Amino acid sequence: MAQVQYYGTGRRKSSVARVRLVPGEGRIVINDRTIDEYVPFAALREVVKQPLNITETLGNYDVIVKVHGGGYTGQAGAIRHGISRALLAVDPEFRTPLKRAGLLTRDPRMKERKKYGLKGARRAPQFSKR
Repeated sequence: MAQVQYYGTGRRKSSVARVRLVPGEGRIVINDRTIDEYVPFAALREVVKQPLNITETLGNYDVIVKVHGGGYTGQAGAIRHGISRALLAVDPEFRTPLKRAGLLTRDPRMKERKKYGLKGARRAPQFSKR
């Protein structure tokens, strides 16, 4: 018999996470490594688990993630977004608490492009009177 799976795609900055929720005992596997191996900071591990804590489904599903692009923070945010979307497929009743916590909105903040004549997005060359 085929096992039930729920999918969600999360994005943050330049990171993209493809999330699969499978009924299980609460393991979180990111790019074939456990969350403790993959995510170096405890605060970011909490960010990843946030949707599961809000919906009180922490031990009910195994989370399998493929994520690429960006750094630790962007990837953690993308995983959180993907888990939130996958939980909506599990039960539409989760929409209210997830929406209230702001986990269903894709964070629009991106790196600002460098402009010509400047050293960065806004950093101007050093000014000298002479």
